[in-house]
Amino acid sequence: MSTSPKTSLWRNFCIVFFKEASDALRDRRTLLRLMVPAVLMGPLLLLAMSGLISSFESRAEKREILIAGIEHAPTLRNFIERQTYTIKTAPADYEKGLRANTLLEPVLVVGKNFEQELLAGEQPTLELVSDSANQRAEAGQAPVQRLINSFNRERASLNLALRGVSVQLLQPVDLQERDLASTQARAARITSMIPMFIIMAVLYGALTAALDSTAGERERGSLEPLLMNPVQQFALVLGKWGAVAALGLAVALLSNLSFIPAQWLLQSDSLQAMFQFGAQEVIACFLLQLPLAAAMGAVLMAIAIRTKSFKEAQASSGLIITLVAMAPMVTLLNPGGDAPWYLWVPGLAQNTLMMQVLKGESLRLLQVLPSVITGLVLTVGSLVFVARSMRGAVAK
Repeated sequence: MSTSPKTSLWRNFCIVFFKEASDALRDRRTLLRLMVPAVLMGPLLLLAMSGLISSFESRAEKREILIAGIEHAPTLRNFIERQTYTIKTAPADYEKGLRANTLLEPVLVVGKNFEQELLAGEQPTLELVSDSANQRAEAGQAPVQRLINSFNRERASLNLALRGVSVQLLQPVDLQERDLASTQARAARITSMIPMFIIMAVLYGALTAALDSTAGERERGSLEPLLMNPVQQFALVLGKWGAVAALGLAVALLSNLSFIPAQWLLQSDSLQAMFQFGAQEVIACFLLQLPLAAAMGAVLMAIAIRTKSFKEAQASSGLIITLVAMAPMVTLLNPGGDAPWYLWVPGLAQNTLMMQVLKGESLRLLQVLPSVITGLVLTVGSLVFVARSMRGAVAK
């Protein structure tokens, strides 16, 4: 019984696909080196950031302030203690500690004549000492500044009240803030690194398989005998590409799933309350990677098929990997917001769309379509190039 060309094509595709997939999975050492960074790096960085945020939150809860010379300002001491702050005497060598990063709090320095100048109606000077290279101390300046501003407002109100002037003259306009960002959108400012790690997982998941199935086989001398088999050229190319794209998607899926247990281990209560990454976000981010995995798998194969060794293929593909991986950095350099052309750039499009998912915003078809079109064009063009290159290798 004869088989139809379509059945034969599908059968050959499946044979090549499972052969390439099993070859890729057989090299467990390379696979392990590939998957550990892709799966664990993102969650570990997220946990490290949550630990840093948690330390800031715990410091804010302690409500402690380092002051040098507080004995010269009983009025200021009274105000600070009424704000439920605990005053701690700064060490004598606080400048050295700030420079050496051993002191992680800014120091408020009070002059000897502070109280006399304050009672005389003059303007005493307070000095807030920090070190811009000491990030922890630099971050602690804002609460101290707010505290001193509150002290200034209270003293000004008392002075006006003693003169029979309405305190409302100090604040003729009542300003009220209203934040339009949702809980997820506020969390996305911190979790914006997640799309980058998922994109990196796709790239490095497809990289090894793409190079091994083309340049690797050429270097081992197994590509030419494989091309001599009575298999349709198109089925052979599709089978290899399918295995490459599937491996990239598999690593991306594991990277997606790794953020679910990671969010349970977040040390920051506020971040844990805001960060929502469940099954819906996993599915959405995974589906958004389909065009990227398909396109990058084909592009990497097209680059590697023209090289003579695995090392040469690695060097040639490094530029593509770097460009796609660094594409999301464009959003940091463009403060004007997301531009429409972002959706047409591989890597940048996926980063833009995944950020909307993390913010809890719904995606429209017109937003997703550009990345699909770009991925389809790159995939078809690269696979045609690979097929012609293989045909040329057979002819030689």
